[in-house]
Amino acid sequence: MSEKKKFTLEYEIKSSPKILYSFLNEPNGLAQWFADDVSYRDQQYTFTWDEEHSTAKLVSIKENKLVKFKWLDDEPQCYLELEIVQDELTNDVALVVTDFATDDALADRKLIWDNQIQYLIGVLGA
Repeated sequence: MSEKKKFTLEYEIKSSPKILYSFLNEPNGLAQWFADDVSYRDQQYTFTWDEEHSTAKLVSIKENKLVKFKWLDDEPQCYLELEIVQDELTNDVALVVTDFATDDALADRKLIWDNQIQYLIGVLGA
């Protein structure tokens, strides 16, 4: 079995960090673009896609800046991090996604993220 490797993608998003952040850490915000359904209980998020559930623990959070999830059923080194980066000069906002995938799944994984982020931008009306 090939090992998952970390990859990072950056997307420019025309939104305020505060508004964007609500779509990254609130279950109803996440459910609008990331998963079909999201529930939160005891520091754990349960994400649902097509009747399949995946549970993640929120391991790090910085208001209007960063959300980091650890998938409970994934390899120990794997996590999902969504970081909001704002350029100090231009005030441009970017969303930096850090995720893990095996070499053969990487291209598909990036495509999925591209689609999800396009969907998020649509939801934000950005």
